[in-house]
Amino acid sequence: MPVRVSEFSWQQTPATIFLSLPLRGVCVRDADVFCGESYLKVNFPPFLFELFLYAPIDDGKSKAKIGNDTILFTLYKKEPVLWDSLSVPGVDKEMMQRIREKSILQAQEKAKEATEAKAVAKREDQRYALGEMMKIEEEERKKIEDMKENERKKATSELEAWKECQKKADGQKRVQRKEKPLEGKQAEETKALKPRGLPRKAPPTRLPTRGRNWENIFPEKLKEDRVPAPRSAGSIQISFTPRVFPTALRESQVAEEEEWLHKQAEARRAMSTDLPEFFDLKEEERNPDWLKDKGNKLFATENYLAAVDAYNLAIRLNCKIPLLYLNRAACHLKLKNLHKAIEDSSKACKIMKLHLRLTQPTQLYRTMQRRFGI
Repeated sequence: MPVRVSEFSWQQTPATIFLSLPLRGVCVRDADVFCGESYLKVNFPPFLFELFLYAPIDDGKSKAKIGNDTILFTLYKKEPVLWDSLSVPGVDKEMMQRIREKSILQAQEKAKEATEAKAVAKREDQRYALGEMMKIEEEERKKIEDMKENERKKATSELEAWKECQKKADGQKRVQRKEKPLEGKQAEETKALKPRGLPRKAPPTRLPTRGRNWENIFPEKLKEDRVPAPRSAGSIQISFTPRVFPTALRESQVAEEEEWLHKQAEARRAMSTDLPEFFDLKEEERNPDWLKDKGNKLFATENYLAAVDAYNLAIRLNCKIPLLYLNRAACHLKLKNLHKAIEDSSKACKIMKLHLRLTQPTQLYRTMQRRFGI
């Protein structure tokens, strides 16, 4: 239940009323003011101030100033008359309720009218802005059209001037063509009028001597030299030494070559006995080294599945080459097949250990030792 405030002070003039209302220590932000033509309310919890005015006021011009724990109202009267009192005397509850409802309805109607007026003003501003933009665009378009028209007129005038120049030039050429036959006729007439005399001997022609203007494009040396006779045809016999090992003799060792030939013989023997289905392959496709190089190229292009197939075929042809297992392990590692990568690596290690026990270190072992630190 709010506490009603009855302590306030006021003064009046024929046109204005000054009302001072203390806030009693309440925060300014908590004060809520409502002002109508015949009703004034200030709600600052827990206090409430209501005033039913003696006569209507202009709520649009009236002002309220809050400061120093006081609200100072400046209310402008609609009729410049001195009031007998600030509030209407003898107001009952029903009349108070009617005044409250009437003031609220009036305030709502005014707010609605203000909103509509604001919307209308906004639409008018938009329409005005659109009209101005259209005017500006029309002016720009007109300027562009004028510029085009001026350029067209300028080009037309230049074209006409060029045509006139061409006509004048053509006229001069025609005149010159007409004058040339007349000159020829006059020359013939003058020749016919001259007396005929003895024919003159032509002066002897003299060959130009060598001097400043002497030009000879064929030097004497070229006249003296002659083109040599073509060479006699022949043939050269070339014989090549048959070479089975993939490298030249100067780049290989005899022991390595014999080992390679032994591996090739074992591969052919294995194909003829254990792998009869490889007879349909080409000769190069039956070579494990060729298949290893093919798998390396596929691995370089990140085609790991095809590389695995190439290494599988090479291992089936010759299962004693550790590099095939190592390369296939690298492919499985790229394909995230960790168990298969471990298996191939283990097989390669076993083959290399067995090879070290049987033979001395070769170039292959030295390569593996340098690469994997075995």
